[in-house]
Amino acid sequence: MNIAHLVTARRNSKGWHWTDIAAYAYLLLGVLLMFGPVLWLVLSSFKTQASLLEFPPSLLPMSQKEVTVPGYPQPLPLFTVTIEDGTTRELAQVRRVGIQAQMIDPANPGQQLRVPIDKRVPVRQFALATENYTEPLERFAFPQFLANSVFVTVVATLITLLINSMAAYALSIYEFKGKNAAMLMVIGTLMIPITIILVPVYLVVTKLGLVNSLWAVILPGAATPTGVFLLRQYMLTLPRDLIEAARMDKASEWQIYWRIVMPLTLPALAVLTIFSIMWRWNEFLWPLAVLTKTESYTLQIGLNAFQGELQTQWQYLLAMTVMTLTPVAIVFFFLQRFITTGIANTGMK
Repeated sequence: MNIAHLVTARRNSKGWHWTDIAAYAYLLLGVLLMFGPVLWLVLSSFKTQASLLEFPPSLLPMSQKEVTVPGYPQPLPLFTVTIEDGTTRELAQVRRVGIQAQMIDPANPGQQLRVPIDKRVPVRQFALATENYTEPLERFAFPQFLANSVFVTVVATLITLLINSMAAYALSIYEFKGKNAAMLMVIGTLMIPITIILVPVYLVVTKLGLVNSLWAVILPGAATPTGVFLLRQYMLTLPRDLIEAARMDKASEWQIYWRIVMPLTLPALAVLTIFSIMWRWNEFLWPLAVLTKTESYTLQIGLNAFQGELQTQWQYLLAMTVMTLTPVAIVFFFLQRFITTGIANTGMK
């Protein structure tokens, strides 16, 4: 079934039923709720600071049109002015003094007019403020923040996959006393908020001398209860006869784990990889607590550089937010099919 047939599918081929209209309206509402904020974010990232503060706001990035007038070093803003006789003209503003604006006709710059500011309307045009993306790369250490985030995400994900898969292997393959109690303790940690353990973990990291090190962000969250539970449930579906046959062939436990169990668990590992990348890439609270030097900042902490005490550079903040979301979106786009497969197979047993 192709996408076109799926989108145009109806209850029957004779005509539209009210349930078809209700279903498409519901799906359209869901799409707007999910992707509407993302679309607004992307379009707003191309607006200037003045456009972002306008009310009422506009969806598209619009800016005031400017014209170059001979005799003036800089382009002048263009307005639609209502004259006393009721006609309208497009005039350029030279300067504004109180409630009066000094205007000139771009075609006849020698003639100047004084116009009340309430008689003029800015001439708008569609314009993309691409400098929102280029200027932060020149003025801020954004490449360093990006490198730190990539290092933390990649290394932490690899460590998470290794530790969680080992724990899940032990809790699913081995039989020992207290196995169920250990699994309940792992699941129980999901109910503990990070704010409760923030201070104790920070004290441990301080004692180890890892403050202002990227390893302070990587190591504390290396083992996640969600990952252990996910992999353990998937490993329970693996055939025991295959593992017993490997043991009869004198395979070591490491060989069974690495060469048999891990390849069979790839769908669940792919799901955990996506989750770990999203967790690590978007992590904010813990890096904010342990990283105080600028050269150690990750992207999420580096975004604070655009927020000052008196003013927030929203145009840069939105543009860099789009850039930080792009890698995660790309990873999710290419690996999202593993999510449904891995999670569906996780609950088979």
